[in-house]
Amino acid sequence: MSQVGWDALEQWGDAVVRGERLTGGVGVNQVWSVRVDGRLAVGRLGRRGDADLAWETGLLRHLHREGMSVPVPIPTTDGRYFADGLVVMTYVDGTPPETRADWRRVADTLRRLHRLTHGWPQRPGWRSSTDLLHAETGTRVDLGVMPSEGVVRCRAAWARLAGRRTCVVHGDPNPGNIRMTAAGVALIDWDESHVDVPDLDLALPHNAAGLDDDAYDIAVQARAAWEAAVCWDPSGTDQFAVKRLAQVRAV
Repeated sequence: MSQVGWDALEQWGDAVVRGERLTGGVGVNQVWSVRVDGRLAVGRLGRRGDADLAWETGLLRHLHREGMSVPVPIPTTDGRYFADGLVVMTYVDGTPPETRADWRRVADTLRRLHRLTHGWPQRPGWRSSTDLLHAETGTRVDLGVMPSEGVVRCRAAWARLAGRRTCVVHGDPNPGNIRMTAAGVALIDWDESHVDVPDLDLALPHNAAGLDDDAYDIAVQARAAWEAAVCWDPSGTDQFAVKRLAQVRAV
């Protein structure tokens, strides 16, 4: 992801300028502000393959057409929505959710995402949490490098989701990926989106999705197990992953 990769910006036209590096995408992507014909946008350069990027950009365009507030892929001059691992998207302004009312609006937005994507095909190369009851790997997940007793606990958490209907989940609805705007709730950073059980998105602060005690416990445990697996480093030194795994109990 060197300067050579950013040379792909030329495919969005002559009047494209790269600005400053933005937060987010640490270790996976480089995310920078860019200007396309004078308009503020975001460029994300990573190692995702074409099939993966086609899935993500197709999803975002679908959600935009349905009226959801998301970053919209900006096409190259010849009409492609990504080039050489680079995606350019509209900039979404706003502030993170803070109040209980904010988080209830976030829950409503996530549920709308779920309704709009029932039956959506899985992101290429990905596995859902319930797939991992039997599979060992999927994109950033490799259960083989996790402690065996931790894998048992994660699978016990995911087993409680078995048989449920699936849809696209955002995958990482933390405050940094949510923008509260005058027009509504916007969701950004779809790099972890995939098809899974919607509960993974609904373990929200203040139980904003209004789940009953058992359903909320299932969602919280499944989400902790998922984040532990996705973030686990073979050395076992990723402190976030270690913390999340510690929160997954035996069932």
